[in-house]
Amino acid sequence: MLRKLFKNSRPAQPEDAAAAAIPAGQRVYAIGDIHGRIDLLDQLLRKLDADDEARGPADTVLIFLGDLVDRGPDSAEVVERLMGVKANHPGTRVLMGNHEEVFLQAARDGSVGALRYCLRIGGEATVKSYGVTETEYRDASMEELAAMLQARVPAAHLDFLESFEDMIVVGDYVFVHAGVHPDAPLAQQKINDLRWIRGDFLNFRGRLEKIVVHGHSISDEVEVRQHRIGLDTGAYSSGVLTAMGFEGGTRWLVQTGT
Repeated sequence: MLRKLFKNSRPAQPEDAAAAAIPAGQRVYAIGDIHGRIDLLDQLLRKLDADDEARGPADTVLIFLGDLVDRGPDSAEVVERLMGVKANHPGTRVLMGNHEEVFLQAARDGSVGALRYCLRIGGEATVKSYGVTETEYRDASMEELAAMLQARVPAAHLDFLESFEDMIVVGDYVFVHAGVHPDAPLAQQKINDLRWIRGDFLNFRGRLEKIVVHGHSISDEVEVRQHRIGLDTGAYSSGVLTAMGFEGGTRWLVQTGT
């Protein structure tokens, strides 16, 4: 079990009545996009600790849906915190988000092109979270900034990010960052779709092999559809970081700000 702190959970109301379940004895918490909000992550972890404790013994797994970094102010701290969570709770798994993909290309490979794109999608906050000052950021050329980033991001952080997964299947659910392409079976999904897809997946109507639990696409409320459950509630700007719990045929929400 996770450590006991305090609890706050409420039931989710699915639109789809079709039965979906995870194997007996397991409990899964899927956590939406954090985007550099260490304050919200710590709040949510405390709530998950308490919720897990209150529900009794189980084989508990935490699945983070990706996009730990960018936009919010504390990406480096979020990465460090999750490294600690995984060390202390081996049943922790993390999916590779599109923001991690681009950040890794910039920080590990020193790619100026990747860094330019990283900055366009909220990476300035991530760069500064690794100790680059406002003056350094303002005065550096793109090549100098790329070298600075390579020098300041710990190798342990990069190794941790590179260990992230692309797809996790538990019972009747599949957990991915962005979604899946409806025209391809799960075994033949392209990594680019798992990390980046939007329209073809979000606009699909019907059933898939499994119910897809994902982040990546922001919505004001948790989206529960026949084929998917979207958990990105825009934490970096809304202050609402969302997790969904799964046990047997039951699912429920745990959120900050509630």
